[in-house]
Amino acid sequence: MICFRDGSPPLPDVSNTSVNGLVLGSLSNQSIERIQGLQNVEQCYPMQKNITIRLTNEQISSGVWYFGLFNGVGPTRTQSKMIVRGSAYSFSANVSVEGCKASGMWGQNCNQTVDSLSCSPLDSSNITGSIPYVSYNQTRGSVLSCNQTSCFRNGEVKVYTVNIMEMSEELSIIVTNLSFSSALSSNTGGVGNISLLCFARYGGIASAALHDYSGALDGEPFVIQSPRVGRWFITILSANLSKDQGGIKVSDMTVCYSLEVQIAECPVAKAGPNCTWEKYVLQTFLRIPAPFESYYLPVSEKMSSNSANFLLEPLISNISSGELNNTWTYFLLDIPHGAAGGNIHLRLSSDTKIKYEIYARFGGLPSLYSWDYYYANKTNSSDSSMFFKMYNSSEEKIDFYIIYAREGTWGFGLRHVIGSSSKDQTTMSLSLERCPRRCSSHGVCKYALDASGLTTYSFCSCDRNHGGFDCSIEIVSQQGHVLQSIFLIASNAAAILPAYWALRQKAFAEWVLFTSSGISSGLYHACDVGTWCVLSFSVLQFMDFWLSFMAVVSTFVYLTTINEVHKRTIHTAVAILTALMAITKATRSANIILVIAIGALGLLVGWLIELSTKYRSLSYSFGLCLNMLERWQYIREWLRNIVKTFFRRFRWGFLIAGFVALTLAGISWKLESSESYWIWHSLWHVTIYTSSFFFLCSKANPINGDDERPPDGNYELTRQDSFSRVE
Repeated sequence: MICFRDGSPPLPDVSNTSVNGLVLGSLSNQSIERIQGLQNVEQCYPMQKNITIRLTNEQISSGVWYFGLFNGVGPTRTQSKMIVRGSAYSFSANVSVEGCKASGMWGQNCNQTVDSLSCSPLDSSNITGSIPYVSYNQTRGSVLSCNQTSCFRNGEVKVYTVNIMEMSEELSIIVTNLSFSSALSSNTGGVGNISLLCFARYGGIASAALHDYSGALDGEPFVIQSPRVGRWFITILSANLSKDQGGIKVSDMTVCYSLEVQIAECPVAKAGPNCTWEKYVLQTFLRIPAPFESYYLPVSEKMSSNSANFLLEPLISNISSGELNNTWTYFLLDIPHGAAGGNIHLRLSSDTKIKYEIYARFGGLPSLYSWDYYYANKTNSSDSSMFFKMYNSSEEKIDFYIIYAREGTWGFGLRHVIGSSSKDQTTMSLSLERCPRRCSSHGVCKYALDASGLTTYSFCSCDRNHGGFDCSIEIVSQQGHVLQSIFLIASNAAAILPAYWALRQKAFAEWVLFTSSGISSGLYHACDVGTWCVLSFSVLQFMDFWLSFMAVVSTFVYLTTINEVHKRTIHTAVAILTALMAITKATRSANIILVIAIGALGLLVGWLIELSTKYRSLSYSFGLCLNMLERWQYIREWLRNIVKTFFRRFRWGFLIAGFVALTLAGISWKLESSESYWIWHSLWHVTIYTSSFFFLCSKANPINGDDERPPDGNYELTRQDSFSRVE
């Protein structure tokens, strides 16, 4: 399946709920449109032969987009497979981004403008006459002001952009000096109750259908609390702008106004109303050798710690009377560029009940009304979110991960819900880790780069018994793993049957092959299930498949009666072909058909050699016989003798049993899956070796018939003498 996500790599099986939340279904070759709500949420679709995804500028936001291809979904996706025999797929992709050539233009025809607002610090002496901030006082750090006068006709829209560079408290928008004019009258005047509508959106063009905030600009400030850091789009349009002039209702009007946007910022270490709450910028300390792994500590004189943990009580904001449940302490950390494939790990621990709620938000300060992830208690958290994973949390401990966190600034807010005392000792830890919980000690954390080479991401490769993105899901119990190992290894004992019969018939080459095949297969599966590896895994896998291929082909060749010289020639050619098959894509299912075809070809070649040896005088007989009737009788007698020899060549009961066992082996091979591999592959071992045993037993001892020649070279002369005596 193909998944895409805004800001960080997708991970479809990050939680149990994500499987049910996937957008699955049959897709056609047409474009997929109207995909909304993509921020912090991934969308996944089953791969088709041809698939097209088209997103308009209203459906996407500026920034980095990640596309991922996944072979299935669920906990078994990361489980270490014994043999991966699935089909190999190749794909090609073309990603294009269409936009207007001229900067500051937008729209399908690139005929609408986007006005970029430039802001400058506002003097404190001029703030009183500007936007009436109710919460303003001298503790506020600074205010950035952006002003522009604009006009547009009724039915049109105006789009503005403003960049917020630092964590801010408020983004306020107000319209003043609102006036209008029409084609019937050039006079301008007040608009009375007429107002303008405002739509604001982070990272993308805002519209009436898709926006983050909306409101009316009717003389009062339109305020956005704790806006995210980055680019904001502000769209203004008229609300039923019309006027009666001389009894005629005029809708073709032009409205003019003065737009003022202000960004209120607190000092570096302060946040909240009146900038009275504490805010700490965490310093990054790298861990070696994992890429981008780090832990974060506050830079504060109140904090003294040489470990990755720090105490909260010396850092929390002063709690004012009456504001016990509405006092916050903020921590800011930065995820560097290229580390979007990492996971934020937050832990809180205390000897008593933890007295804080935790809220996290990307690009801004969180609040009760604006957050991305939160944890209030064991039953009230973002645990249902796709990229929030909680572990072993209790009243005295909070432990959760934010999976594949977006690169940029993250804000964490601790809300005080219970009064604390000076004796409380609450320890906090914030870190950026590659694999959650180090793959739960049931796998290996691996690192990789995305196709662009600009972002590193990590994933868990779990062991045989576990799966899931963090290897925390037990797929096979320890007892089940032991049982599977016994079946897969012990089932190779079935190779004793064909090896014993080959030794009894003094077919020493076949005896060596079957014995070696059974031993190598047992050693290979012992290594594959993690029991014991006598050699490297690749060597054992090659030996297992190569000897198995050779054993199948040698069974076919054994059914012929050619001499050892010809057998050695066929075995040498087959050894080269099967070695190439075993070294390149040994586990593909097509190899079974190829090996049987090679064996059948070897059997056919052996029979042709027999025919060419025993009936080499046939061509001379055709030349000497001038009577057509006698020639036809000779050919008919020759064919009849061949059929008689063929039926005498085999013990048909064993031959039929061999084909039945071979059919069962093919069914077992076809039914193998990740969950039932151990049982079906064990049956494959038993049935394939049993079929070889039956095929070996089906070869009857040579019987001299009318069509056979004695080995004596004077055969023709002897036959002529016998005819003369009869006459």
